[in-house]
Amino acid sequence: MFSKVIDQANVDHFAKWLDKAEKMVIVTHLSPDGDAIGSSLGLLHFLETQEKEVHVIVPNAFPDFLRWMNGAKDIIRYDKYATFANKLIAEADVICCVDFNCLKRIDAVGKAVQTSQARKILIDHHLEPEQFCQITISHPQISSASELVFRLICRLGYFEDITKECAECIYTGMMTDTGGFTFNSNDREIYYIISQLLTKGIDKDQIYRNVFNTYSEGRLRLMGHVLTTMQVFPEHKAALITLTKEELGKFNYIRGDSEGFVNMPLQMKNIRFSAFLREDTEKEMIKVSLRSSGDFPCNQVAAEFFGGGGHLNASGGEVYGTMEEAVSLFKKALTKFHPLLVKK
Repeated sequence: MFSKVIDQANVDHFAKWLDKAEKMVIVTHLSPDGDAIGSSLGLLHFLETQEKEVHVIVPNAFPDFLRWMNGAKDIIRYDKYATFANKLIAEADVICCVDFNCLKRIDAVGKAVQTSQARKILIDHHLEPEQFCQITISHPQISSASELVFRLICRLGYFEDITKECAECIYTGMMTDTGGFTFNSNDREIYYIISQLLTKGIDKDQIYRNVFNTYSEGRLRLMGHVLTTMQVFPEHKAALITLTKEELGKFNYIRGDSEGFVNMPLQMKNIRFSAFLREDTEKEMIKVSLRSSGDFPCNQVAAEFFGGGGHLNASGGEVYGTMEEAVSLFKKALTKFHPLLVKK
């Protein structure tokens, strides 16, 4: 068994909505990752067992290595089908906001969600959620939004209705948001949940292969390039990877090709902090991804220097400027946080 993390009042409140709702929409954050897609599709499959009309809407494209999941082909991209998406959001009885803590994280979708008369529930594990939903299920100590979706389904009393397809999506989200269970994953209840998902017939080894062993030649060559150009700061126990639009173009970059790059420097001995700065291919900005090991708070670095946030060991932000300016900010952060980086 696992602990009752979600407040009973929130469970009861959502149960009443679920009983009456007919049309439901699930939205998740910009540039959706494995947890965003996994939690959204996992929730979709559950809601469909309750005979609801459900649609998943994302702001923009998601990585190709997540398209194997059942239901992925029916996900609606707002940047391509805004009119249709707006209609679904406006007509929805309930909107489920999954894996984001504020409306700006869903970009242009935010206005439609904000103005919709639908009831709204937030299911998220990021710090400091905005109060834009009537039900807020926010637990930053939980490994992933996918884990929260599983917990909510079980608390509602519908574990038996979790299908294999639903379980596959939930497991994928949990696996990807913990780096294959290598960070934010020491809670023993995570492994109890995995054992329960296995009873649904999932093949966790095949899921791993579906996500991590389907990369293109371009991704592997891009990986080699960033390892060659990586900067290491041994005096700070830190490393930096950068990619410009020009570099991305040389390797026929498609969305998702750089997924996981930020984790690679942490494989080096004595490196505690890793940063990945990537020029966005659609907007004039630098996307910042940060990872750390141990008790180094990379979320504090994200908040103070990159206008972002996240978890202790996994966080991110943005820089609206040049790559040179972003690198300069990173170096300033190293100086500021040096005492924490080198402490025993």
